[in-house]
Amino acid sequence: MVTTRKVAIVTGAGSGIGRASALALLAEGWAVVLAGRRAERLEETAAAGAETGSPTLVVPTDVTRQDSVRALFERTQEAFGRLDLLFN
Repeated sequence: MVTTRKVAIVTGAGSGIGRASALALLAEGWAVVLAGRRAERLEETAAAGAETGSPTLVVPTDVTRQDSVRALFERTQEAFGRLDLLFN
């Protein structure tokens, strides 16, 4: 799927500043890829942002592993066809 929305990857999106930033971007209409180590926390963030109607993609990611980061960018490209912001 290619989107005309702006697309962001937010690492650490399961809690703290990452979660708050992801929710703020969703509220502004961005498509947000939620990245972090704990899938269940990322799903909670996605559920919290669902009321905005903006699309999310949960991608469990360990940023210390090159293959995991590569998969994050590949899944983002496959899902949205673009990337406008990386928030780490």
